[in-house]
Amino acid sequence: MSSDRLSFGIRANLSQFSIQLLQVFLVGLTIGMMRNVVPAVASEEFGLQQNSFTLLASFVVAFGFIKGTMNFFAGGLSERLGRKKVLLLGWFFALPIPYLVLYAENWYWIVAATAFLGINQGLAWSMTLTSKLDLTRPTQKGLVNGLNEFSGYFAVAVAGVVTAYLATSLGTRVGLFWFGISTIVLAIFLVFFTVRETLPWVKEESERLDGREANKNSIKPISTFEVFRRVSWEDKRMFAFSQAGLVEKFVDAIVWIFYPLFLLQQGLDLKQAGWVIGIYGTVWGASQLLTGPLSDRVGRRIPIVAGMYLSGMGVIMMLWGEGILWWSFSSALAGFGMALLYPNLGAAVADIAHPSWRSSALGVYRFWRDLGYGIGALGLGITAQSTGYIEYAFWFVAVAMFVSGFVVMLLGCETHPLLQKEKRVLQ
Repeated sequence: MSSDRLSFGIRANLSQFSIQLLQVFLVGLTIGMMRNVVPAVASEEFGLQQNSFTLLASFVVAFGFIKGTMNFFAGGLSERLGRKKVLLLGWFFALPIPYLVLYAENWYWIVAATAFLGINQGLAWSMTLTSKLDLTRPTQKGLVNGLNEFSGYFAVAVAGVVTAYLATSLGTRVGLFWFGISTIVLAIFLVFFTVRETLPWVKEESERLDGREANKNSIKPISTFEVFRRVSWEDKRMFAFSQAGLVEKFVDAIVWIFYPLFLLQQGLDLKQAGWVIGIYGTVWGASQLLTGPLSDRVGRRIPIVAGMYLSGMGVIMMLWGEGILWWSFSSALAGFGMALLYPNLGAAVADIAHPSWRSSALGVYRFWRDLGYGIGALGLGITAQSTGYIEYAFWFVAVAMFVSGFVVMLLGCETHPLLQKEKRVLQ
């Protein structure tokens, strides 16, 4: 299809948009299968439940640092090779995961599996979002991010519950193996036969934004380091959003590492813990159908700040009561806070970046964001290990979220194209 026939918008590209939503759902299933089952494997088979908090956190540390690095490279790589090839590469890196878990002889096999998961998530999840942003209009970024994260994190919740039941009926490793290999093979098949390359839309959007023929070179290409510098510290708005992205992953890290352990210590079984943790993912995912479009109307900054505070409050409230209902409510509050902030951080970065380097900018933002898994997990492990109590890890996350939200209040100016008061950074 020639570039002059390309159309933008969700409705105009509904088929490909839906295919990409299915892809991110499968990506979410892949990470979701490693959520509450893996900590159970740690405690039941490798004996990490007693005074091994740092070692327990090691698999999320590996995941965070590797996924963050892959996010950084995925943006620039996709601008050279194309979104589809990078997406497919991400799925090929997922293939060893079920086998490593099935045949694991010690905890380090699980860490290796999580490293492959980090590569898969960094490449595949990044491309599903980038491709959808390529296809749609600038005023739909909040909606696009909301739909993308809804699909992915609803799948995380589904996988957490389903694998808990499969672990109970088939055994922890066997259940996870069959769930994982089925998901990954299906994803690879669908990429080959249904996904289209979206770089032509990027070229079309860039030409439209840059102006008529005489002005096509008005936006000079910028290097990867230049993009990294702008997103990381030079642009105060980008810095505010990047640090918030990093810190909010502390919430996801504690849900992944210590929520299962905490709930099992309180007397819940694996299925009950799976439901409580699943509520976090379900509320997070489903609420983004509202919070993403909401930011297209009220702006990005208010939902982001509110989300940082609500999510931090949800984490600390886990310690303030007892019973499944209380823990489920606390989990839901943390999930709703994540729904307010998560899609809108990405949308804010996409607002600021020019289409010609938007994928790289999102890659840098996602680098810092998912580095939060590694930094957060390390902080959680050290906090729990040094004190001997995982409860202090909950306080660590809550305080970090409150401080980070305050930074966004100070530096994170509004970025929505129709609402912002500052000029977009395009040069």
